[in-house]
Amino acid sequence: MPQARYRLVDIQTTPYYHCVSRCVRRAFLCGYDHFSSKNFDHRKQWILDRIKKLSAVFAIDVCAYAIMSNHFHLVLHVDTDAARKWSTHEVIERWLTLYTGPVLAQRYKFGEALTSFELRALENCVNTWRTRLTELSWFMRCLNETIARMANKEDDCKGRFWEGRFRSQALLDEAALISCMAYVDLNPIRSKMCNTLEQSEFTSIQERLRAFAQNRSKRRSGWLLPFDIKTASKTAVLPIRQTDYFALVNWMGRAVRNDKRGAIPPSVKSILYELGVEEDGWLKSTQHFGRRFGRVLGPIDQIRKLASRIN
Repeated sequence: MPQARYRLVDIQTTPYYHCVSRCVRRAFLCGYDHFSSKNFDHRKQWILDRIKKLSAVFAIDVCAYAIMSNHFHLVLHVDTDAARKWSTHEVIERWLTLYTGPVLAQRYKFGEALTSFELRALENCVNTWRTRLTELSWFMRCLNETIARMANKEDDCKGRFWEGRFRSQALLDEAALISCMAYVDLNPIRSKMCNTLEQSEFTSIQERLRAFAQNRSKRRSGWLLPFDIKTASKTAVLPIRQTDYFALVNWMGRAVRNDKRGAIPPSVKSILYELGVEEDGWLKSTQHFGRRFGRVLGPIDQIRKLASRIN
């Protein structure tokens, strides 16, 4: 039975979440549709552009993404500390990037004088917007609604484009986060759409690898959450070195393609040891991530704490 989103998302427990949205009836509405013989691959770029825009507006960082022909994956980090530091003016600027907003906000933005009553009313709106800009539901709503409207306009039709709700999974520790990111980045290889990470179109791993190769002074993508380099604009980093993550996902991709576990290289063994995970279950759990795990992924003691917190 569907659960209210507030019972699935508890930022005090973890700021990391895996979100998935699927096209209605799982039709290939973002790829080549064999039934209509139409190619909708260009919609993948729509989704990617919208994700980039929203990540710049919301206090939500993108750790990993994979845009497939009938669904997409996002691994997101909710940065409530960043949102608390925003000024009233910055919150209004961000919200008005997405919506027209009330007249009071427009007047404040352009420097008009407001009465004390109007300022109090506007402050109530700002508090609401500040909260919404840290919520997964609003992020996914702003993403999915826009894409659905664009696709329906292109097809000259009405009705649902996405399934009713997006699915979310709480990632409770570092191992859960990294395994989920690897699962997301390996989606095209698991689906036999390509053979290498460099060929994995519309994935964060391809974007990170290209940025690493092209921009060796920074060696990271400009908008994705960085691995081990703190920046002025990002208050969080991913808990693994970028090169270690590349090595880990590269080995996993080869193992998945060969349909066997194979030997774990010493470099990958050390990475798994640092993450505190057992070698035996790592590949199996990542290959069957979608089927093996429900709303939460992490150590059993943390799962119990989360269950207690959200009742």
